[in-house]
Amino acid sequence: MKQYGFTLEGKHALVCGGSAGIGEASARVMASMGAKITVLARRKDRLTGLLPALENEGAARALALVADLDDRDGLERLLSEHLAQHGPVHIWINNTGGPAPGRLVDADEQDFEKALGRHLFASQRILKLVLPGMEAEGYGRIINVLSTSVRQPIPGLGVSNTIRGAMASWAKTLANELPAGITINSILPGFTMTERLASLAQSRAESAGIGVNDVEDAWVKSIPEGRLGKAEELGATIAFLASPAASYIRGVCLPVDGGRISCI
Repeated sequence: MKQYGFTLEGKHALVCGGSAGIGEASARVMASMGAKITVLARRKDRLTGLLPALENEGAARALALVADLDDRDGLERLLSEHLAQHGPVHIWINNTGGPAPGRLVDADEQDFEKALGRHLFASQRILKLVLPGMEAEGYGRIINVLSTSVRQPIPGLGVSNTIRGAMASWAKTLANELPAGITINSILPGFTMTERLASLAQSRAESAGIGVNDVEDAWVKSIPEGRLGKAEELGATIAFLASPAASYIRGVCLPVDGGRISCI
């Protein structure tokens, strides 16, 4: 039964948005499971500062890849060079910051174009780069970090709701196309304590004319578990889906939200 355990020794994980929040948390957990970790983000200082911590956690090796998902040509070039130098990726954590908040009726075409580029178009380019290595290695795990808005749209996040839904459909389609041994799944984080959530709380408070604490208290009241989530809890879920133990889980959207969403 060892092959169905929770080790990631001998595996190389690419973690997009790995400099903070859920991306950083998932990188840390997978490092503790013995994986080689490449963290990708725009902020070079945050990435280089994270590498010693990942190796202290137990990573076989920790690498930084400074790239911007809004610059898809540059992303493709940098990632191609990185794979040629450091070997194929077995695990890809597809994670990036969500679009700015706002009502859907107020959104412009440019808002959708930017969000589609950062999420869908960048994801498709990365897929084409990492998939051949997964096929050659006979092991692949793709985990998308989306949102509970895939199941239940969140008020005030019109563009984000739309794009997250598109990404969920992209992933489900791939689940039927990818070869055996290469799985794709999506996690749907609820209200999780990250820089992104703090920014959303501030925006919501300003638009409603209330305090940030009032916003957070309202969120907590909507969660049966009675608290906000921790990035480490999302990281642990991602690491499980990346492991051999999750080899028969494919094409799912898994809410990790303390029971907040009301649909089945």
